[in-house]
Amino acid sequence: MTIVLSHKLSGLREADAPHSLVARFGPDKALELDSGARLENWTIAYQTYGALNADRSNAVLLCHALTGDQHVANVHPVTGKPGWWNSMVGPGKPLDTDRYFVICSNVLGGCMGTSGPASLDPATGRPYGLDFPVVTIRDMARAQATLIDHLGIDTLFCVVGGSMGGMQVLQWVASYPERVFSAMPIATAAKHSSQNIAFHEVGRQAVMADPDWRKGRYLEEGVIPTKGLAVARMAAHITYLSDEALQSKFGRKLQDRESRAFSFDAEFQIENYLRYQGSSFVDRFDPNSYLYVTRACDYFDLAADYDGSLARAFKGAKARFCVISFTSDWLYPTSASRAIVHALNAGGASVSFVDIETDRGHDAFLLDLPEFNATSHGFLAAAARARGLPERAA
Repeated sequence: MTIVLSHKLSGLREADAPHSLVARFGPDKALELDSGARLENWTIAYQTYGALNADRSNAVLLCHALTGDQHVANVHPVTGKPGWWNSMVGPGKPLDTDRYFVICSNVLGGCMGTSGPASLDPATGRPYGLDFPVVTIRDMARAQATLIDHLGIDTLFCVVGGSMGGMQVLQWVASYPERVFSAMPIATAAKHSSQNIAFHEVGRQAVMADPDWRKGRYLEEGVIPTKGLAVARMAAHITYLSDEALQSKFGRKLQDRESRAFSFDAEFQIENYLRYQGSSFVDRFDPNSYLYVTRACDYFDLAADYDGSLARAFKGAKARFCVISFTSDWLYPTSASRAIVHALNAGGASVSFVDIETDRGHDAFLLDLPEFNATSHGFLAAAARARGLPERAA
């Protein structure tokens, strides 16, 4: 079946022909998912930075956030922009690629080369659409663990991630406690709140209300629900910022005009900014994937999998932890990180906690903040000494 792709669909070529490394698995490595579904033929796309040392002890798994991907510290193949965590990954940076072997994979359900709704179903040759099984954070970790096995790595030096990536970090510690030497969950929570589920539902409904959504079969018809996905991105982006940041950056300033036009154009700078965020997002992200990854976050409740006890989830954890939050993050507030720290303490884990003062909101973990960089660098360097890693990979 031939699918004609418009310019707006061009980024979705990455779903089946990604500009990154790809591991392909068959029935012998089938994924048994929480939904009861089974993926017998699936792929996972990933990027690596640095070199794996001789005893394979310096591997770091970096878990990306909701709308991130594996292109952490390289030019993005769709947007042409720098990687989303250039401030953290590279020579001499906290995730020092002269010392660590950094791995980042696109999550299960994503759209940058890992199996998801935009991928071709081997059974039909058509994009899965909503026939792709709904996935969970634990399913994402299962796929990552299969990749780590494929790379011949027994134990990860560190698992790092912010936001939805932080959820994956927590899931790794719970599911594979013997395989994680250190862990750094950032700006995250052990369960998704009712408010967060509500925001995600607004986004999903915006996508599905777009006439071009076509009940999830838009790829076969050569269209894409760009308007709905853009609105979903706009609504979500508001949650990533703080009121203080919005006020200081935009306030009530008008966009390219001296007075009100009495119209519904983007008269205010904040309106123009949100419209830009929405329009630029649709070029690189699959609308159905947005449904899947937001639902995975909604389902996340780590304590629920352990009889309601978060401490029990971390009972077997051998890792040393650094939990990081930001004072102005209202999406995953400091209280959510404190709950993780209390549970880790109850389980006897080695844990440090830093709540960083900033007005930048949830997205602070993506920014080049000196205190955040110093905290990350200090924790990783101390863990590396405990692990016996040399200053530079051998």
